[in-house]
Amino acid sequence: MQGKKQFSEKLFTNFQLSERVPTDNFYRRLKAVLDLHWLYKATKKYYGTEGQQSIDPVVFFKLMLIGYLENLGSDRRIINTVSLRMDMLLFVGYDIDESLPWHSTLSRTRQLYGEELFKQLFKDVLKQCIDKGMVGGRRQVMDSVAVKANASMDSLMEKEILDDASTYADELNGEEEKNGEEKNDDDHKTVSASRNKAVQLHHQWKAKAYKGMPKGNKERQARAKFVSNYTHYSATDPDARVSVKPGKPRQLNYTAQVSVDTAHHVITQIQTDHADKKDSQCLPSLLNNTINNLKAEGLQIEEVFADAGYSSGEALKALEEKNITGYIPNFGQYKPTREGFTYDAEQDRYTCSRGVHLPFKKIQTTSLGYKMKVYRSSAKDCARCPLRSVCIGKSDFKKIDDSVDKPFYDRMYARLQKVKREKIRQIRSSTVEPVLGTLVNYLGMRRVNTRGIDQANKCIIMSAVAYNLKKLLKWQSRKINVMAMVKIKETKNTLQMLFFYFFQPEILHSSL
Repeated sequence: MQGKKQFSEKLFTNFQLSERVPTDNFYRRLKAVLDLHWLYKATKKYYGTEGQQSIDPVVFFKLMLIGYLENLGSDRRIINTVSLRMDMLLFVGYDIDESLPWHSTLSRTRQLYGEELFKQLFKDVLKQCIDKGMVGGRRQVMDSVAVKANASMDSLMEKEILDDASTYADELNGEEEKNGEEKNDDDHKTVSASRNKAVQLHHQWKAKAYKGMPKGNKERQARAKFVSNYTHYSATDPDARVSVKPGKPRQLNYTAQVSVDTAHHVITQIQTDHADKKDSQCLPSLLNNTINNLKAEGLQIEEVFADAGYSSGEALKALEEKNITGYIPNFGQYKPTREGFTYDAEQDRYTCSRGVHLPFKKIQTTSLGYKMKVYRSSAKDCARCPLRSVCIGKSDFKKIDDSVDKPFYDRMYARLQKVKREKIRQIRSSTVEPVLGTLVNYLGMRRVNTRGIDQANKCIIMSAVAYNLKKLLKWQSRKINVMAMVKIKETKNTLQMLFFYFFQPEILHSSL
């Protein structure tokens, strides 16, 4: 007989949320693992003793975690999603008939709390991973990824125009201080005119930049290639920087610097830097923070893997000062030897195949900021050289430039010759690249929904916390499964022994 369900909503019902959520549910298991009661004491300084009660700090961080675990791009989507999921409601501690906090409360609370709270949460989760044996600590792989800022290329303004706008803002403040409480309508008109002038300057720049061009994305991208951080910056998010990767359009980004342990791919440090900084400039800070995170749990770094973007004298020096063995390919312009020339370390000079010396002359700084040692021959020595046209062409002398940090590059080059470089590359790519791909594509790190580098750092840290928590829960499930398999095997062996004992004792005694 065909059934037909009739729905009639009850006015009263007997319902318990904890009974409806399975015991193996992800958020139920996460609730048992994650203890955030320390937040009450840590956040007490941000609140007064009077007024309305704020959102519970534990609830706030749990809602933030849900946003990154579910790859939700906005605070509004977090509230809407949680309101429809019983397991999430159980995780944050709300019943089905309770109203969740307003989405704007999440944004205001995130701005209120300092970075130290987010960093402490990351360290607490990392400690749990270390206690479970998921982190070796000995070998770390470091890499970076661009994270889109919450600002568009249309927000860029020329720095000269911004200076003019700043002047008008100063005039505005001067008018307010001068008039005090005696403002009249004329004063307000003056203030309004100053603001309108600043906006007008911005629109004049945009009209000039896009003059004669259609409004299509391709045409704007073509115009954007002439924009740089030296001439422009975003009026929406001044901390964002214009950056570009091959095959991708220019956009306003931040850079997430990540350190990953090779044992089980747990993130041991993550931090945010300006997108116009080189990876090599960020390595000393990333290295120090990673060392401190692991040292607090009794672990010590011995090796660091990174790509050629982290190669610089400053970075290699930082590794050697910490007695850490680095495996970083030298940057493309590095030359271990000079064809036709030999280097004399004692005299600090080069000598060509004909015996002409190129002594050290001076140290000069290139347009990119690199300090180079200049070795140069005498014009008299090269005047009658038969190799002149091949060696120096139309110049009067031979010049060789070497980085002042060449000894660091030489030691790195010699180290890489003694190992299988392809194996090093495979370890590096198989460790950190899947982690970055997961963070960007599945854990909400493709784009930050805040403005300012401090706020962006909070978002990026929470994405790493979500990643490590998923690894932790997966590790515990795998450990339980392994223990179950061992128990099954032991039970199977016992049953076999009992079978032989009762039904085939002669086979049992012969085997013994």
